[in-house]
Amino acid sequence: MRRGLAVFSIVLGSLCGPTAAQDFDLPVDVELVLLVDVSGSMDHEEHTVQRQGYVQALGHPDFVRAVLSGGLQRVALTYVEWAGPDRHAVVLPWTVVADDEDALRVSDFLATAPINFMRGTSISSALDFALPLFDANGFEGVRRVIDISGDGPNNMGPPIVPSRDRVLAAGITINGLPIMIRPSLRAGPASPGLDDYYRDCVIGGSGAFVLPVTELDEMAEAVRQKLILDIAGLPETEPVMIRVQAGASVDCMIGERQRRGFWQHP
Repeated sequence: MRRGLAVFSIVLGSLCGPTAAQDFDLPVDVELVLLVDVSGSMDHEEHTVQRQGYVQALGHPDFVRAVLSGGLQRVALTYVEWAGPDRHAVVLPWTVVADDEDALRVSDFLATAPINFMRGTSISSALDFALPLFDANGFEGVRRVIDISGDGPNNMGPPIVPSRDRVLAAGITINGLPIMIRPSLRAGPASPGLDDYYRDCVIGGSGAFVLPVTELDEMAEAVRQKLILDIAGLPETEPVMIRVQAGASVDCMIGERQRRGFWQHP
C-alpha cells in the first residue's frame, strides 16, 4: 500500500506546473479550473461516465488542437471534485498542457485516480473554493475560466448569486455543464429546468455558455465540446445557451427554498 501511494505521489508530482525554482508566472492562454460534481444525487454510473468523459476528452486530438490554436499554445488546468459545503477535493493540481504528451499524461492520471464520493450540492461553496486557486498558482493566463458541472441547483451553503458575482468581479468567466440525465430540478409549469437555472444563476462573464447533457451516451461528446469551448472561448459577450432555448427568468433561491425545512445559512 505504501509503495502504491509513493508511486501515485511521483506521478502526481510529474503533472504539476512550474518548478519551485521558477521565479515568474508562466504565461498561458487559459487558466482553467474544472469543478466536477460528485454529490450523492448522482449515482455510481453517472459518476463513472462523467469521469470517463473527462479522460476521453482530455486525451482527444481535438482538445490538443484547441490548445495549440492559442497564441501561446499552452493552457494550465486543475481538476477539482465538489459536493456540499467544505466538500472539495483537488484531484489534479495545476498542470500545463502544451502538446499531445501532456494531454495524455493528464488523461491517464485521471483514468486511475479514485473518484471522491461526497454528499450535498453547494455550487456557491465550490465557486468560493475555486476563486483563490488562481492566486499564486504560478501561471498568468490571458483568460481565466471556471467550468462547473452539476445535476442540481445550489441547496446548501451560501446563496449562489453573491458567490458567482465575486468570481465575475475578479474577471473570471464561469461556464456550466448541467447534467440533466436524472436531475434534481426538472422543468415544469412552475419550475425551470436545470439548464435555465445554470444560465441565469451560475454562469457569467465574457463568452460564458451552458452545455447541458441529457443522456449518458452524450457525456463524452459534451465534455469534449465544452473543453474545446473553454479553451477557444466564444465571441459573445453575453452568456449563451448551447442547444437549449432561453426560457423565463429563474428564481436563483429555488434550491434553498426546496430545502427550507432544514437548510441553514451560516
